[in-house]
Amino acid sequence: MTRLFKLPATLGSFAVAAVAAVTLTASPAADAQTTRLGFSGGPDGGTFQYFSNGIATLLSRNIDGVEVSNMVSAGSVENLRRVNSRDADFGITYSGDLYLGRNGRLTNDTNKYRNVHVVAHLYGAPGHLIVREDSGIKEVSELAGLQVAVGPAGSGAAASAQRFFTSLDMWDKIKPSFIGYSQGASALGDKQIDALWVFAGFPNASVIQAATSYDVRLLQVWDAAQKGTLPTEHPYYSKTTIPAGTYPGVDYDVHSISDSALWTAGRHVSEEDMYKFVSNIYSDDGLKYMHSVSKAAKTMVVENALFGVVTPVHAGAAKFWMEKGLTLNDDQKP
Repeated sequence: MTRLFKLPATLGSFAVAAVAAVTLTASPAADAQTTRLGFSGGPDGGTFQYFSNGIATLLSRNIDGVEVSNMVSAGSVENLRRVNSRDADFGITYSGDLYLGRNGRLTNDTNKYRNVHVVAHLYGAPGHLIVREDSGIKEVSELAGLQVAVGPAGSGAAASAQRFFTSLDMWDKIKPSFIGYSQGASALGDKQIDALWVFAGFPNASVIQAATSYDVRLLQVWDAAQKGTLPTEHPYYSKTTIPAGTYPGVDYDVHSISDSALWTAGRHVSEEDMYKFVSNIYSDDGLKYMHSVSKAAKTMVVENALFGVVTPVHAGAAKFWMEKGLTLNDDQKP
């Protein structure tokens, strides 16, 4: 199988150069033996990028005739659309975005993204809602009328922020700023914004950046969510605790909502290839490498592979998980 994926405008320059170099220098015979795949990750410095780059590196290194390019992306929702349209072969997508996307319920988007299947649960992604300690803000309700950085447009972070604040009847009351985590951490430090929403595994580099640069407070997102409609309208969110001491100066437990970040693949990826890819990543050596890539990957184990999955699993991955003794429920069956 040889397929050249379409290159979106947001593909990183390094990956573009790499593909261009191969195209210009490879002989026709060599090109025919190479399967080129695209893995749509996330913004630079985000947790998605650590995972997508780690998996892309392993597959390119270990599978003969396979070259996987790591692609910069706005995040979950963009990855869903890219994989569905075959602009990418793999992506990282939140379980909630995939569930809503399959059912035509994404915000301002009634398309049904049925070509995206789950490979595995990677990690739980809790919402961090950060303010400066000197702001005096202690409750989510106090953000009404204030500027909140929610992540890039098209990202899972921005989508989750909109769901959370909408459930509290606050989305139209805050002033959302669609910027990335690192830029948001700097803007909060400069008092250009009032709060920063980060939806990612912990510890997160941008939250550490903020907490080491100035005193921060993390608001109790779970407690606030129980006062609104989130539990009934979006039941795939679960409670998670960010332990005291995870971030500098934050000496209390933070209770928040969490979604599952999933490795996803297009239905067009063959069952045989997908089985081979999953087998490689979830080998002892593959998991050892992934656990070294990010602290968030510590939950990336066979036993957790179907955690938080409420949509169909790719046939090749399903075969592997069943061989490992896992059982797929009706929602997860291909």
